[in-house]
Amino acid sequence: MSGGNYYDVTQWGTGNPYTDIGEVINSIIDDIKMRQTDTNAGDGGKPGAVIFIPSGDYHLRTQVVIDISYLKIMGTGHGFESSSIRFNVPEDKWPELHELWPGGSRIINDLTVYEDSSESDGAAFYIKREGNPRISSVEFQNFCIDGLHFVDNGTGDAENTYLNGKTGIYAASANDSFRITEMGIVYCEHGIVMCHSDALSVHDNFIAECGNCIELREYGQASKITDNLIGAGYRGYSIFAENFGGLLVTSNNVFPRGKSSLHFSNVQRSSVSSNRFHSFYPGMLILAENSSENLISSNHFLRDHEPWPPMKRYDNGQMDTFGLIVVSGSHNSILANHISETIAREYLKPDPDTKPVIIRIVSGSDNYISNNHIVTTTEAGKKEEDENSCFEAQVSALLASERLTDLPAVYVKVEEKAVGNVVLDTGTEEQVIMNRKVNVLRALPAVGA
Repeated sequence: MSGGNYYDVTQWGTGNPYTDIGEVINSIIDDIKMRQTDTNAGDGGKPGAVIFIPSGDYHLRTQVVIDISYLKIMGTGHGFESSSIRFNVPEDKWPELHELWPGGSRIINDLTVYEDSSESDGAAFYIKREGNPRISSVEFQNFCIDGLHFVDNGTGDAENTYLNGKTGIYAASANDSFRITEMGIVYCEHGIVMCHSDALSVHDNFIAECGNCIELREYGQASKITDNLIGAGYRGYSIFAENFGGLLVTSNNVFPRGKSSLHFSNVQRSSVSSNRFHSFYPGMLILAENSSENLISSNHFLRDHEPWPPMKRYDNGQMDTFGLIVVSGSHNSILANHISETIAREYLKPDPDTKPVIIRIVSGSDNYISNNHIVTTTEAGKKEEDENSCFEAQVSALLASERLTDLPAVYVKVEEKAVGNVVLDTGTEEQVIMNRKVNVLRALPAVGA
C-alpha cells in the first residue's frame, strides 16, 4: 500500500487478486471504513480512497459490495476486444488470431448465477447504501469487465444469446454524482444498471456485445450519457431510461443489433442530440409511456439489414410498419435529423411490398416535427456475398452506394388518436399520413408540382 488512501490490488495483504479480485477489493473497502470513522475530522472526515488495478487478468468470484462514498476504482486500459467476432470464427482458425480475449485491466466476472438468482446477484460491482445522504462520487475508470460467455437458451447457439445473468455495474440505491468513464464492458447480459441516479456521468466508454448496455432505472434526473461507443444485442437496449428528467444523450456512436438504440419510458424534458444511431431493425428510437417535452435534434439515423451471416437469423421481431422513430407522448420536438433507410425489398417485413414507416406518432399532442431530411433507398441487383469478416461485411454495407434506387416509404405517420401535432418540411403530401383536420402539415413540394 502506497499512501494512506491509495491501494494497489496486487500489493494488498488479503486474498489473491488474480484468483478472486472481489475478495481483495471488499477487504480494502473494509479497511477504508475501519480507518475513516469520523464524519467531521477537521472539517473533513471521510475522504474515501483510490483502488488501482494494474494491467492483467483478474477473476472475480466474490461480488464487490460498495457502500462508501468517494471511492474510485481505476485501471490502466479498457481492454475491449470483440468476443462476438471471435466466437463466430471457426475454432480451428483461433490459433491464427493475435488475441482471443479482452485485455487491459480486465476483471472476469466468474460469479455463479442460478435460475433463481436475483438480477443483482450476477453483478460484479453492487452498490447499495440506505439512509442519508445518498452514496456519492463513486467512480469507475479505465478497466474492463468481461462476462466471458453467454449461455444456451435452447437455440444451440450459446455465444449469440446475450443471456448469462451477469452485470458489470449495478447501483441499487439512490446515488449522486457517480462517474463511469473510459470503461470497457463486454459479454454481460446487463452492462450498467443505475437506479435512482442524480447527476450521473456515463462518458467515453466502450460498452458493446452486451444484452443491454446502459440502463437508467426506477427514476432519476440531471444526468448525461455522452461520447460512448455502444452496441447491445438484438434482445436488449443500447440506451434505456425510465421515469427520468433532464437527461442529456449526446455525441454517442450507437452500433446496430440493439432491440432499440434508445428507449425512453416516461422520460421528460430531456435532450438527444448529435448522436449517430445505426440499427438493423425498426424501433431505433422509442419515446414511450407519455415521454414528453423532449428534444430529438441533429442526429444521424441509419437503418439497413444485417450483413453478417452468423447473425442474420436474429432480429427484434418488429415489422417495418412499426416505425424507426416511434413516439407516444406530447410536446416533443423532432428537428433537423438526417434519417436514412437503405434496404433490399426482400428484407422488408411483413413482405417486400411493405412501405416502411420512418417517424410514427402513436399518441399524444403538440409534437413538432420539422426539417428532417429522410432518404429511403433500396438495392437493385444486390449480389449476396458470404462475408466471413464482421468488420468487412459491415463496412462494405455502410459504403455501398451503387445500384441504389428510391424506396417508397411513409415518412411520417400520425395515428388517429394523436391530435394537434405539427409536421413541417419532412415529407411530401404523399409521404405523410395523418388526419389533417386535427393536425397541421406543411408538405415539401414534389418535383414537377
